[in-house]
Amino acid sequence: MTRHVLVLGGTTEARRLAAELTGDPTLLVTSSLAGRVAEPRLPAGQVRVGGFGGPQGLARWLREHRVDALIDATHPFADTISFNAAEAAAAVHVPLLALRRPGWVPGEGDRWHRTGSLEGAAELLPSLGERVFLTTGRMGLAAFASLDGLWFLVRSVDPPEPPVPARMEVLLDRGPFTVEGEAELLRRHRVDVLVTKDSGAAATAAKLTAAREAGLAVVVVRRPPAPEGVMEVRDTAGAVAWLRETLG
Repeated sequence: MTRHVLVLGGTTEARRLAAELTGDPTLLVTSSLAGRVAEPRLPAGQVRVGGFGGPQGLARWLREHRVDALIDATHPFADTISFNAAEAAAAVHVPLLALRRPGWVPGEGDRWHRTGSLEGAAELLPSLGERVFLTTGRMGLAAFASLDGLWFLVRSVDPPEPPVPARMEVLLDRGPFTVEGEAELLRRHRVDVLVTKDSGAAATAAKLTAAREAGLAVVVVRRPPAPEGVMEVRDTAGAVAWLRETLG
């Protein structure tokens, strides 16, 4: 009997998981992408793009498509879909697992300043530097739009939309990045402070090493709260083991 698995997220972990699961002939794997990236890297198996219409819409999709297991492998900052998944899974009694990569841990020599939001990061910046490497993505740049005295290098996969900082250069790129490349970027643009979300991704961790070696201040936005009561694993192997046990 074929069992249907829905994987939420276009993260590296989600793609890795989909690739492994699609090799099993007893599984039907569907990956759901939010659709915020113009040209996403598509995972193996079936793919759907776009929102579900809140927890009720997701619950209806789970029921109509006879989903046997739901795995939330979304970005650590995609908290809305994580809470929607928890509510929907509970409503239709579908087993739910969260695949959440570990957060970053500061090392010796790091000058980290933690904050709970992008707005908090914006408040810290004037006291830390004047040339900012902003790696929080294209969403939420409005939090920095009023900082006219600062210059920003904004890196994102797709072009940002206003409101944005007045003094800004946009770099369209996606990881993985190297320490050497990040160090050169910091030197070339004379960056003195880095802003990042605690995404925990290995593909984008090189900037932290480069910032440490350059002695730069780093503003780290903490992850939002995750739904309570949802089982979590840290890697793809853990997700596969959970799925085998859950589906038998």
